[in-house]
Amino acid sequence: MVEATETTPSSVSASNAFELVEGPALAPFLLVCDHASNDIPAEFANLGLPAAELERHIAYDLGSAALTRALAKRLGAPAVLSRFSRLLIDPNRGEDDPTLVMKLSDGAVIPGNARADAAEVERRLTRFWRPYDRAIAAMIDRALAAGNVPAILSLHTFTPAWRGFPRPWHCSVLWDRDPRLAQPLLSALRAEGDLEVGDNEPYSGALHGDCMWRHGTRRGLAHAILEVRQDLVAAEAGVADWVERLARILPATLAQDRHRDAAAAQRVKAAPKSGNGRRPVSATLT
Repeated sequence: MVEATETTPSSVSASNAFELVEGPALAPFLLVCDHASNDIPAEFANLGLPAAELERHIAYDLGSAALTRALAKRLGAPAVLSRFSRLLIDPNRGEDDPTLVMKLSDGAVIPGNARADAAEVERRLTRFWRPYDRAIAAMIDRALAAGNVPAILSLHTFTPAWRGFPRPWHCSVLWDRDPRLAQPLLSALRAEGDLEVGDNEPYSGALHGDCMWRHGTRRGLAHAILEVRQDLVAAEAGVADWVERLARILPATLAQDRHRDAAAAQRVKAAPKSGNGRRPVSATLT
């Protein structure tokens, strides 16, 4: 059984914390983009960072917003995108995660986070993290109220290299306990024949408290994270290519309504947490 929450569709409104791409409640997919934006309100003074640092992957997932918006339009699916930089607070971390507000990221010290005490973290949770989180919950509730059980696809991008080591994958599927969307998506991407596809590379999808744990695992909904290498979606043409590819293969991943299997959903929710529930150090930027 898929869980409903107390959040209602009417709670979704315009917000500085999130962007909504409208789509029907009966759409089979809900798209989310946790690291869509590098925006930091002026009052935070770029967290003391030079402007150039905000153009790096430490601030957002380059290309992910354009990919999400275009794919949502192509599929006719709703989408929720963040409108704040992960440097302020990371919507893909749990409220109690020690990396929720980063003080050091890929060699860059974040001066504006150095003295972020519990009160400041709570302020950012209230202003940014929770409205975004509630927006996703509301879109799920809207679908369930319409009799639709959506699958959730979270879109991210990763850098072509990490600390001098090239990453060979064109894309990767991250997942934890639930294979209902992840495994068909992996198979479909590999069947394309021209892609090096990672399975929980360069990060693991097992992170207790992250966005997919909160809205997928906890609610019994089929879900997966798709990571695309940033250089492949850096330009409009690359985004268009990936949209066409994904629009072609995604519908087949939900064939036979695997994602609606209530018994499978209960098994996923009851399963023990994978590993220690933490990603490796390099995953602090997913």
